Amino acid sequence: QANPFQHRICRVFSTSDDGDDSMSFEDFLDMLSAFSDSAAVDIKSHYAFRIFDFDEDGILDRKDLEKLVNCLTGQGEESRLSSAEMEQLIRNILEESDIDKDGTINLSEFQHVVSRSPDFARYGVLQ
Repeated sequence: QANPFQHRICRVFSTSDDGDDSMSFEDFLDMLSAFSDSAAVDIKSHYAFRIFDFDEDGILDRKDLEKLVNCLTGQGEESRLSSAEMEQLIRNILEESDIDKDGTINLSEFQHVVSRSPDFARYGVLQ
């Protein structure tokens, strides 16, 4: 139905100079190529990282992770995690992913985690 990351996907793949996140046909082809079954995992993970980096600062911090979790669990009140649940989940994500223990996840840490998840390449962010 509706991908919760649709706006981020358009933003990441758009080469528009207008800043309106519109996609040209070439942008669309790039997107399809990056998330095709034949694309390498490092290409898929690179674009997934950029999509999840909501503030586009090159790292996934607590705010990015919270937005990511909210996108994945839905925006409705009934599906929203409590503050304690969100904090515990973010703590678990960082504990598993933050290799240098700086409180954020950089691209190489993200790719390391993804490399241990065979389902990532199969299902990716677009499905």
